[in-house]
Amino acid sequence: MGGRVARVARGWLVVLGVAAGVSVLLPAVPAAAHNSLTGSDPKNGARVATAPKRVELRFLASPAPATTKITITGPDNVPAAGGAPTFAGNRVSVPFTPGAAGLYIVAYRVGSADGHPVTGEIRFTLTRGTAAAPPSATATPTTAAPSTPPASPATSAVSPPPAADEVDSDGGTGWLWAAGAAVVLVALGGGLLLRRRSAGG
Repeated sequence: MGGRVARVARGWLVVLGVAAGVSVLLPAVPAAAHNSLTGSDPKNGARVATAPKRVELRFLASPAPATTKITITGPDNVPAAGGAPTFAGNRVSVPFTPGAAGLYIVAYRVGSADGHPVTGEIRFTLTRGTAAAPPSATATPTTAAPSTPPASPATSAVSPPPAADEVDSDGGTGWLWAAGAAVVLVALGGGLLLRRRSAGG
């Protein structure tokens, strides 16, 4: 009788042990299948004076590149991601392009083994911003070429020289008449002198 009770007791102990083991393992399966963020560099809420070259996120499971999206924005929502993310196991790194001092937000979206995406963000503050590049001093201002007056259009034909004053035909004829009248007057005067002399003799 006592041996039978002992066997029944040992059987119940085995059953209870198996049940306890199953109860411990079952909650762990969904937790392992559901990805989550485990750390970052810079840390969430950090204040950094020197801008990092990359922002790194660490996850519980290795994220798939096809279902992973990470963005970085700075003050005034200016994008600060300098390129595509790179993957190494459960780590994802994104090149960081610093801008003005202020709050930077790293937003992520990764897939999980159970098919549910995981989204979240970390925030850090850059206490020293990057000054904007000054304009190039070597650039010389362009000066407009002096405008030249338009050339006068060439004449199709050479202008003829000014014509000499034409002689008035009437004027030439009048001169001839005056000369003839003078000759007649001289002849008449000579004739009158001869007649006087002959009359006096």
